[in-house]
Amino acid sequence: MTHIETIESFYRAFQRRDYAGMAACYHPSIHFSDPVFSDLRGDEARAMWHMLCEQGTDLHVTFTDVTEEGDGGGAHWDAHYTFSPTGRLVHNKVDARFEFEDGKIIRHIDNFDLWRWTRMALGTTGVVTGWSGFAQAKVRATADRSLRRFIAAHPGYTVPAQD
Repeated sequence: MTHIETIESFYRAFQRRDYAGMAACYHPSIHFSDPVFSDLRGDEARAMWHMLCEQGTDLHVTFTDVTEEGDGGGAHWDAHYTFSPTGRLVHNKVDARFEFEDGKIIRHIDNFDLWRWTRMALGTTGVVTGWSGFAQAKVRATADRSLRRFIAAHPGYTVPAQD
């Protein structure tokens, strides 16, 4: 399978909210990062997608501009969903970079504007404070707690203990 085919397979699985299909595109030693989850490895990354697919009941994903460059590739993807804690609609625009090893994605970096996301997801609070390091750290900590609870409730994931 080419890198383009793997990336397309990953996003087609995401469109179906098929976290197992997404995980099948990942190398066992996957390293994922984005502005919220800055350093997920192995089962942490797989569990994050599982959590997002399971919780995103109205999630709609599209992807474009899939590229392959040497041992890497990229894509642009858009997610439309309701942020459940506030009930607000979110349209997240994401640029992704990938590195491959043994035909699988070993490094996945998503980039998006976290302040833009906080404005949509949190409303006035996001507009007023979403640009600040404090508010963004709070978003990251809340997301990490959610992921840790999800992993604890799904014992099939093996992750390192948190300090």
